[in-house]
Amino acid sequence: MRILVLGHTGYLGAHVAGRLSALPGVTVIGAGRSSAAAFPVDLATVRPARLAKALASAVPDAVVNCAGATGGDAVTLAEVNARGPAVLCAALREAAPAARLVHLGSAAEYGPGAPGLAVTESAATRPAGPYGATKLAGTAAVTASGLDAVVLRVGNPVGPGAPPTGLPGRTRRLLRAAGPDPDAVLRLGDLSAYRDFVDVRDVARAVALAATAPGPLPPVLNVGGGRAVPVRELVHGLARRAGFRGRIEEDAGGSAGSARSAEVSWQCSDIAAAEAALGWRPAHTLEEALAALWEGDR
Repeated sequence: MRILVLGHTGYLGAHVAGRLSALPGVTVIGAGRSSAAAFPVDLATVRPARLAKALASAVPDAVVNCAGATGGDAVTLAEVNARGPAVLCAALREAAPAARLVHLGSAAEYGPGAPGLAVTESAATRPAGPYGATKLAGTAAVTASGLDAVVLRVGNPVGPGAPPTGLPGRTRRLLRAAGPDPDAVLRLGDLSAYRDFVDVRDVARAVALAATAPGPLPPVLNVGGGRAVPVRELVHGLARRAGFRGRIEEDAGGSAGSARSAEVSWQCSDIAAAEAALGWRPAHTLEEALAALWEGDR
């Protein structure tokens, strides 16, 4: 089985490619913007006809789209998160209409949640900003494509290899720099929000199951931890793991906070549908994810 993984060098993509490569009989074709990729492509700029020609030569049985942007201006987000999936679907319809498409969406597509409630895939989508809106546009392109496709709406991934552009990776970097200094101060934004954290290795396992599952799948499946956790708990848990002896300061209005996160105080996904369709549930606890993040293991 030949599986093309777009964004294979990114945080999620690297884990997904690694998981798929370990499956017997699976050949992974790495695709991305790098000219060194086996399948070089930039979904933000490529024309559908050119991508279709390349896909026809690759002959994939499945395509996994891990390419996406979490930061940048609205134009950048739209080019990658909205245009990219639309172009990919158009090219697949022409070149490989029988291939299974697994697209990574985001729980941010739901927007602000109601405290105490976990959202199902049928919940209304009310994204709070350009990131969630562009991810939702990408989901719409995939679910309306007519392809054998599934969107995995991923919660907040955490675990080994988390990049410093997100809170878990940034906190790890700050803790590494602080060391055991009892006078060290970690200045972060407001940590009062609740998030549905999921180990990146569990995300990769869900992708592998979706890419290789026989028969059609539901159009959208939530992939998360299944519970809402205070962001503060993640930060302090990582600090304990690091043996941090200093002080953590929260600045709700400061530049250290995320405007996107501040607009959504509660986020939790119901993951029952993924269990029913894929036999998937998270295998790693948040504590295990933080331990792997701190140690830097993949």
